[in-house]
Amino acid sequence: MTASPSSSAQAAREALAVRLQHLRKDAGLTGKDLSARCGWHPAKTTRIQKGDAPPSDADIRAWCTACDADNQADDLIATARAVDSMYLEWRRLHKDGMRKVQQDWNTLHERTRVCRVYVSNVPPGFFQTPGFATALMEQITSFQGTPNDVAEAVAARIARSRFLYEGDHRYVVLMEESVLRYRTADPEAMRGQLRHLLAVMPLASVSLGIIPFTAQRTVWPLEAFYLHDGDVAVVETLTAEIKVTQPRELADYAKAFVGLAEMAVYGDDARDLIRAAISALE
Repeated sequence: MTASPSSSAQAAREALAVRLQHLRKDAGLTGKDLSARCGWHPAKTTRIQKGDAPPSDADIRAWCTACDADNQADDLIATARAVDSMYLEWRRLHKDGMRKVQQDWNTLHERTRVCRVYVSNVPPGFFQTPGFATALMEQITSFQGTPNDVAEAVAARIARSRFLYEGDHRYVVLMEESVLRYRTADPEAMRGQLRHLLAVMPLASVSLGIIPFTAQRTVWPLEAFYLHDGDVAVVETLTAEIKVTQPRELADYAKAFVGLAEMAVYGDDARDLIRAAISALE
């Protein structure tokens, strides 16, 4: 089975904790010694060394000073920030609204040559129409209780679709048939969204496969994930965006994608499923 998408982040936290532990041991300090030098309770040292509590920049600087290793502080802080960016809660990402996150996604897509995408809930952002994106983002904003900048966020998301037409980008997308059937927006917006899928299918940059309800499963339905050139997988859960970078886990996602692709239908068969979903809205 594919590992939990948060395991990459947890493994990175534990690796950072081990580095800090080795730094303390190399300095010949016990946990109590280091805690005393840092001016905090020994329980805090224990939590940091176990990877249970992420150290702040100030914590790392104090730790390095206590171990006479100030020259390692900047590198450890950079590592800690990278770990912190692997698991980001949506409420934290959206604390000022959704526009900035959409712009960051556009930057990632701009440097991605081949993006393999699996979705089981909604079409990927670069396929979304303004009407559908607005309905979806209004729901997300309401659920999360974050600032409403939906109009600006939708504009940033729709701008991502330019990569379907510009540059040397390729999008290989797999959708569960449920994506076509969920009433995420009102009937008019849903019809527009489904017709847009038919419109982008002929593009040279696009390969779209749909996994029918009736497909014999060899891979169970999963949460949405995006594989960017095999370097990083971005997994979208209810509460967080998770960036997977461990080679072993990336291989698992690539393997799952192959299995999902084998269950999908393409071309006219895929178009028939989309048209059937449109007819169901009439």
